[in-house]
Amino acid sequence: MPPDELRSTVERVGDRFNLGEYEIDAYLTVLEQGQLTASEIADRTDIPQPRVYDTVRSLSDRGLVELRESRPMKVVAIDPAEAFDNVQTSLEQMIDELEARYTAPARDTEAVSLVKSRSTILRYLEEVITDAEYELALSLTPDLLYRYEEELSTAIDDGVSVDLIVTPAVEAPDPEEFEYLSVATSARARRGITTPVVAVADGNYSVYATQDALRDDQDRYGVIFNRSALGFLVSGFFGTVLWTTAERSLAEDGTFRSYPRTYASIRRCVKDLLDEGGEFYATVEGRDVEAGGSRIVRGRILEVSFEVSEEVAGLTLETEDGSEVTVGGRVAALEDVEGHEIHIGRHRPPTVDD
Repeated sequence: MPPDELRSTVERVGDRFNLGEYEIDAYLTVLEQGQLTASEIADRTDIPQPRVYDTVRSLSDRGLVELRESRPMKVVAIDPAEAFDNVQTSLEQMIDELEARYTAPARDTEAVSLVKSRSTILRYLEEVITDAEYELALSLTPDLLYRYEEELSTAIDDGVSVDLIVTPAVEAPDPEEFEYLSVATSARARRGITTPVVAVADGNYSVYATQDALRDDQDRYGVIFNRSALGFLVSGFFGTVLWTTAERSLAEDGTFRSYPRTYASIRRCVKDLLDEGGEFYATVEGRDVEAGGSRIVRGRILEVSFEVSEEVAGLTLETEDGSEVTVGGRVAALEDVEGHEIHIGRHRPPTVDD
């Protein structure tokens, strides 16, 4: 929709709904009765007699009532479906256009945002879930689990790996009554209302909010990390603090996965490799730990390191020239490469764009 047309649509919708107190009282009264005279409207409302005629003519100008010139003049209600037909269509189109204009710039220009509105936090949570292409980490309350059940099911059907925490654990749906594997690859429960609501898509688009913020507590807020370098804080916090202390297992998908496959979390990657066994190859896109620049390494996986606590995970690759390269997760310090996207294949290193 061109800018001039959008502006005129907003003005037209605004004019239709810009009703004063007298206009609202008169309109609702006429709707209930079907038709009334101006004096009858004044008798049934608090509208002063001198203001009635101006009020009903304003309603007529907006197309909400019809004025029949008689003695006395009759104010006749118009079927709301007819009166609001055009504005309803305009409103729907306007909302779609305004929503597009609102969300697109925010994703491009603001790497980190603070939001207080519950509805805005919920909207971003849904967007993170639906944006995930290969990996999703979530900490949700039971209410949010049910709210986004359809979106999570779609993600699973699309091959996204989903690590799900449900909190507080005492309120988590019973696995015998809720099919967790339809919405998650692995699901755990974590006790305590202090557990935040978290969503991380592919390691780089994240939402962090307290449970209080989702109960409309105006002193709380959510944080959105939109492809920000700081987004790894949420991902790392989820993997090392939340996931490792979510002690109650709700479900675990034991089926073999198809390859090639992409990971944002080295913890999830290494865990899958250990579970499935055999020979694997990797192409890792990341950053050189010492030099700081972007780096891509390819090769056969010689070794994986993984602590039972799941707090430490890493890979060792044998590259084409025979050298060995170690790969760690975000903010790696001991390894050679900080892995951002880890592509795993069964017979050869997966091909990615350099």
